[in-house]
Amino acid sequence: MKLFSKTLVRASMVSAAMIWSTFSQAELQEITYLMPAPPTLPAFAPWTLAQYKGYFAEENLKVNFVTARGGVDVAKQIGSGNAMVGGAIGDTPLIVRANGIPVKAVAVLGAGSLTVLAMGDDSGVKSVADLKGKTVTVMSYSDTTYYALLATLKKAGLSKTDLDIQAAGPAGVWKLFAAGKADAMAGAPDWVISARDGGRSVSLMPEANMFDSMAQAILASDDAINNHPDIVQGVVTATLKGMRDIMADPQQAAIDFATAVPSFKGREDYLERAFALFNERVYKNQLMPGLIDENRLAGVAKFYLDEGIVKHAVSLQDLFTNEFAKNARPGASITSQSTKPHILVTAIDERQ
Repeated sequence: MKLFSKTLVRASMVSAAMIWSTFSQAELQEITYLMPAPPTLPAFAPWTLAQYKGYFAEENLKVNFVTARGGVDVAKQIGSGNAMVGGAIGDTPLIVRANGIPVKAVAVLGAGSLTVLAMGDDSGVKSVADLKGKTVTVMSYSDTTYYALLATLKKAGLSKTDLDIQAAGPAGVWKLFAAGKADAMAGAPDWVISARDGGRSVSLMPEANMFDSMAQAILASDDAINNHPDIVQGVVTATLKGMRDIMADPQQAAIDFATAVPSFKGREDYLERAFALFNERVYKNQLMPGLIDENRLAGVAKFYLDEGIVKHAVSLQDLFTNEFAKNARPGASITSQSTKPHILVTAIDERQ
């Protein structure tokens, strides 16, 4: 009888757990998150880790990542209602809002700039001015890193017609550079590590010589901010947990990322070095994780307007809100789970 009772209790517990699991899965709100490039790239590790470690699920969200054609395209699609949230750079709302696209940055991942300018040590490029007549690769002409490059050129008295800027896609951007077919590359830190591993001796342009653009940002439509703040808050909270994990332990983050994205298995050393460079150049020095620096954004806005990159002045209050970063709950990191969510990647257009 005692054995029967114990067995019944265990069966009841298992049954209850299964019912609760089914209920929890059914309660998750399914959303689309637009990415400017494939989310399996190390640059998007905060989102990938948030998915893999269950941080989105903790916020009652089931997130499907969909790849668009760069950050500006992400903003346009969010503004058109094709998704509520997506990723770009903190500069992006400034570029698109002047054209009436209703999106804001709701968090920015770091106090540095995502865009780094890498030069081949054999190219003769030591300063931005040295890029005149040279070939530089970017991901696409609709990604905000391209606009950050244009602003950097303007700062040095150059324009895009003074050099050959090639849009080569998320793989070609570093592969052409690594192969010596471009003198420099403007892009994310992980591409620098890829170029170095590809055999190119590479130096980075000092931050003081670069345009003071911003880090990766989470964008949301005005409609999402006003009518679905719980979804926006959940995305911000979960993503910032992923960034914190990278900052706290790049080695463990590399192991977790390689597990989440099996194509990186055996390349944990590469990932650790990429994450270390993100910590050094991008994630560092933020007063609060996700917080958008209004003064930095104001400087970006003034430069873009003065140089004609945007045609109309836009109120800063229409470009960002820090409400969600301030309300993000740090929570506890999850080191292991019996069930890991799959990372769903859908390509809208891969003509990068």
